[in-house]
Amino acid sequence: MASVTTLSKFIIENERNYPEATGEFTAVLNDVVVACKRLSDLVNMGALANVLGAAETENVQGEQQKKLDIISNNVFIESIEWSGHFAGMASEEMEDVYPIPKEYPRGKYLITFDPLDGSSNIDVNVSVGTIFSILRCPDDVEEPTAEDFLRPGTEQVCAGYCLYGSATMMVLTMGAGVNGFTLDRAIGEFVLTHPAMMIPQDTNEFAINASNQRHWEAPVKRYIDELLAGKDGARGQEFNMRWIGSMVGDVHRLLCRGGIFLYPIDEKIKAQGKEGRLRLLYEANPMSFIVEQAGGLSHTGTERVMEVQPHGLHQRVPVLMGSKNEIERLIAYHQEG
Repeated sequence: MASVTTLSKFIIENERNYPEATGEFTAVLNDVVVACKRLSDLVNMGALANVLGAAETENVQGEQQKKLDIISNNVFIESIEWSGHFAGMASEEMEDVYPIPKEYPRGKYLITFDPLDGSSNIDVNVSVGTIFSILRCPDDVEEPTAEDFLRPGTEQVCAGYCLYGSATMMVLTMGAGVNGFTLDRAIGEFVLTHPAMMIPQDTNEFAINASNQRHWEAPVKRYIDELLAGKDGARGQEFNMRWIGSMVGDVHRLLCRGGIFLYPIDEKIKAQGKEGRLRLLYEANPMSFIVEQAGGLSHTGTERVMEVQPHGLHQRVPVLMGSKNEIERLIAYHQEG
């Protein structure tokens, strides 16, 4: 029988490259893995588990929550709060930092997470996922506050997402490349199936919500117009548009075969008093870490996403990410004005 590399084995073998490693990070990620396995089961059960449909609540952003949004948030917290590896948590679904209950030991790490990205797709059985980011807790902090989470994405020690699709996959970076693991339900383990994932520098696919076209700023409109013109336009080649409406799904596609994912600032977003559409701490930073480690770029149009200094737990930013050469072109259009 061919040998397989499980996620635990992969992490342990990588830790051996660092003499100062204590093995604690293996346990940290195992907490996240357990949470994602539980969520995978809930998503796959769908209506059979009575988790579909809307809840009669809104999240901190004023968005209607799905039943599974609330359940997923609770499952994620319950799976990791007791372990002693985390000092605090922050979730897209909660207004403030979630403190570790006093009966549990504190750890060295902070975690931010979007427990169920793309939850609007749940009721129609389209792929959704969980996104997470891990930071080191400052040494002198015992009770983390929001301020301790407000650090640029460059300070992340790990980021990943779990995609609940036709198969359940976890894609992970610890700052030394990106690797993908598929859940083998026969053995209950994530197995390395996509080693050293890389995003091609060139692409002919793009993902953007075209319904906002009339609100786009000039650089984005110019760029998308060129793509839509195909062989008859300035680019002289055909491009295809793909849009799932779940960041996890759209970013996973570009990691597997190239492409770009765009959620730019536009006049509609500005009119709502927002700085962007996607949450910096829960979506943009972790996905940017993954994309950059896979050879791509991630930008707001004015600066690198991971260099944005956060000013709030639920801050939003524009996101332009994916294949290097296309994102560089789009950045240049923004710089030209």
